[in-house]
Amino acid sequence: MKIFFISLGCDKNLSDSEHMIGRLVSAGHEITDEEDQADAIIINTCCFIRDARDESVDTILEMAERKKAGTCRALIITGCLAQRYQKEIRETLPEVDAVLGTMSTESILEALQAAEQKKTFEHFRSLSELPDESGPRALTTGGHYAYLKIAEGCDKRCTYCIIPSLRGPYRSVPMEILLDEARSLAQRGVKELILVAQETSVYGKDIYGKKSLHILLEKLCRIHGLRWIRILYCYPEEIYDELIDVMAREEKICHYLDMPVQHASDRILKAMGRRTTREEVTGKIRSLRERIPDIVLRTSLITGFPGETEEDHAALMDFVEEIRFDRLGVFCYSPEEGTAAAGLADQIDEETKEARRDDLMLLQQDISGENGENRIGSELLVMIEGKVSGEDAYIGRSYMDAPNVDGYVFVQTPEVLMTGDFVRTKITGSMEYDLIGQIAD
Repeated sequence: MKIFFISLGCDKNLSDSEHMIGRLVSAGHEITDEEDQADAIIINTCCFIRDARDESVDTILEMAERKKAGTCRALIITGCLAQRYQKEIRETLPEVDAVLGTMSTESILEALQAAEQKKTFEHFRSLSELPDESGPRALTTGGHYAYLKIAEGCDKRCTYCIIPSLRGPYRSVPMEILLDEARSLAQRGVKELILVAQETSVYGKDIYGKKSLHILLEKLCRIHGLRWIRILYCYPEEIYDELIDVMAREEKICHYLDMPVQHASDRILKAMGRRTTREEVTGKIRSLRERIPDIVLRTSLITGFPGETEEDHAALMDFVEEIRFDRLGVFCYSPEEGTAAAGLADQIDEETKEARRDDLMLLQQDISGENGENRIGSELLVMIEGKVSGEDAYIGRSYMDAPNVDGYVFVQTPEVLMTGDFVRTKITGSMEYDLIGQIAD
C-alpha cells in the first residue's frame, strides 16, 4: 500500500513515527508525500496542550473527509490523542479504521492489515511497559541528525501536565538497547545524536538505582562517526555534578542544555507542583556557567497559570532579564482536563495570557539580538543543513542550535557543500535569532 504518514507534536513523537515507518517499509509498503495518492493515511497525534490537540483534531477531520470521499482505503490514528480519547474517536469518527495507544507502535502492521480487510482494530498496551522498538527505523530528518529517546513517561506529575496519564510512569530504556540503536544510526551516517525523554536528567535511576545519564553519555562518546551529542529536557533540580563533569570533559557533547524552568515566582512554582525555587534554579545556572563557560542554555516558560498576578509576571520578567537565557520559548497556560491545575480558581483570561507571553518574547528578542551582536568576530563550527536557493549561501546550525526550535547560521561561500558537512565559520553579522558568517581561513 502507499501510505501518507503524518507525525505531529514533539521530537519524542517523531522517534515513535520513525519506528512505525521503518516497520511499514520493511514489510513492503511505500511511504508517499502525496496524500491524494495514498491508499492509507496514518496520523501520529499530539495533545499536550490545547493548540496541539486542536491541530490533531483538525488533521483527523480533514483526513476523515478523504476517507469518506473514497480517496483512501484506511485511516489509522496513533499517539497521545488516540491514547487520551480512544472512546470518543470510536464513537464520533466511523471513518477511523484503527486506533493505537502510545505504547503500541509495534502493532502498526496489524492495524494496517486489519484496515485492508475492512476490520476495526485497536491496541493499547499497559503504560507500565516500554514500546517494542526493536525493529527497523526510518530516518525522516535528512539522515545527518537523529533523536534517541532514552526513556518513556514521567513521575513528576506537575499540576498542569497530562503526560503521566498518556505515557505512564518514568521507564528508562536499557543502556545496551540505546547503544545498539546509536551505533546503527552512526553507521547510517548520523553525525548529531539528540537525547530526548520527558526528562533526561534522571535516566537510569529506575533500573540502575542511580542517575546514569553521565555513564550513557560516556559510552555514546566512544561510538565512531558521531560528531555531536546534544541533551534536551533536563529538569534543573535533577542536574548533578557527574553530568556536568562529563559535559565539560567530553568533546563530542555539545555545551548546550535544554532546562525547562516554567516560572520564577516561588508561589507559582509551588502551585505548578515544581520541585524547585527561583534561588535554586539561579544557583544551578550559575554553577553550569562557572564550570562550562561557553554553555548555551535554553528554557521554556508558562505564562498565565491560574492565580498568576502582575507581581508574579514581573518576577518572571525580572528573572529572564537577570539570567539572559540564550534560547527561550513561552507557552500560554492551557487547562487540560484531568489535571489538578484545571480545577484551580483564578483562571487567567486568554488576552492576559497572550499579552504576558508577548512581553516575555519581546524581552527575549532584545536579549537574543544582543547575544548575536556579541558573537560577531568569533568562530563557530557549523553543520550544514541545506542551501539558500539562488544564493552562494548555506543554512547551518552550530552547537548552540537544536533543530526546529533554535536559530540558524547562514554561511556565505561559493564552495559546494553537502548536508551534514562541518565547516569552521567566522561570524560577520547577526539578526534577532540567527547569525551570518563566512567560511574561516
